[in-house]
Amino acid sequence: MLVPMIAALPPSSEASAPTLTLAGAWQVRLSPGSVKIGKAVVRIAKPVTLTISPASRLVVADEKFDALPPYDATAAPWTRGARLKAVITSETTGPDLLKADTLVFKSGPGSAGERLRVGTDIGLEPRWGTFGRMEALPPGTPVWVDYEVGLLRIDSIVVDSKGAVSVAKGQPHNATPKPPIVGAGEAVVANIWVPGDCEALTAENLYPIIEAAYPEPVRKGAPPAAKLLPRTWAKLRAGEPVSVLAWGDSVTAGGEASSVETRYQNVFVQMLGRKYPKSRITLTTAGWGGRNSDSFLQAPTDSEFNFEKAVIQRRPDLIVMEFVNDGWMNPQQVEEKYSYLEKRFKEIGSDWIIITPHYVWQDWMGSKTIRIEEDPRPYVAGVRAFCAKHKVAIADTSLRWGHLVREGIPYITLEVNSLNHPDDRGHAMFAKALMESF
Repeated sequence: MLVPMIAALPPSSEASAPTLTLAGAWQVRLSPGSVKIGKAVVRIAKPVTLTISPASRLVVADEKFDALPPYDATAAPWTRGARLKAVITSETTGPDLLKADTLVFKSGPGSAGERLRVGTDIGLEPRWGTFGRMEALPPGTPVWVDYEVGLLRIDSIVVDSKGAVSVAKGQPHNATPKPPIVGAGEAVVANIWVPGDCEALTAENLYPIIEAAYPEPVRKGAPPAAKLLPRTWAKLRAGEPVSVLAWGDSVTAGGEASSVETRYQNVFVQMLGRKYPKSRITLTTAGWGGRNSDSFLQAPTDSEFNFEKAVIQRRPDLIVMEFVNDGWMNPQQVEEKYSYLEKRFKEIGSDWIIITPHYVWQDWMGSKTIRIEEDPRPYVAGVRAFCAKHKVAIADTSLRWGHLVREGIPYITLEVNSLNHPDDRGHAMFAKALMESF
């Protein structure tokens, strides 16, 4: 299968970009073509076949658990009992990392321990690497475990200033591997995605770099905030103080940002402050992990997360709303529920901007692949339709996550918990999407 590659060539260039094909279970072939490195266009004169290393394996022996909790087959798969240490990502474990056929549970270390039986002594969730004791295993029994895991990796196909092609191997990780860093005189034309359970490369693993970065919109005249966020816009223009309230779920609460300063709302306020330095911009956060917008509306009046207390009574100039946990809604429900929010925000005179959510674990996206360019979630379609109909500002972060395919990045590698909590790169995309309005 041919994968077109137009990476880094000027639009006016007549030189053909190289193409990447599969050449074997662990081989790829790059055709002749031209690549731009800095201001120079470098020619790849001959086809090059490159060998990609299989997924890196981590071998673990005699991992000791002093006692096991009971196995809970009804819980979320990453919470059914104890967790193998090598598959722990953050608050969860990573799926499809464990090589289940290598798993051995023992009553003692080394070869001295008696093997324990899965299904009788041990309950196991093999995809997520969680396990617990069953009735046949007495409480308080120590357990030793041998196993192997396949780690995730991103390799890069690199061209240097002389047209030589090579593979730069990435650093393996169990959740968030990053592409390798290449030299100033080199260009990356494609990335190769090597997940831990990969047995052979397919077209799904080839990530040509079509566009190196998200194409930031270029607008003439006043930005969208002039019409859609009039209170905030007027205060920024006049150099007056502006209050921002970030309202949302665990992501807004900080979900896997490395620090308070790298949360999306903090990055956004920093960017806004640099653009409008005369205005003193203050930030308040109302983030409630594991909840959605309805949770705030239904919270008791004495709760810090009660909608009236956490949002309405603060009367901010600008409400920035992020709820990936509202993703259960269809467009009709978005229209109904968000119309009520619009009414309440107008009553207190607050501007409102809705963030479309980042991508989450592919099963929750309703997809069998992580190569998702167009967001398939009805909720996202509903938010876009609602904002267009009601003239509500939108920060369409989902578009930026879809563009990652064209940047050569498997989006799932930005999820620190392998499910739905973005790293600092993901938080930065929220901030950039918010700044589009300004």
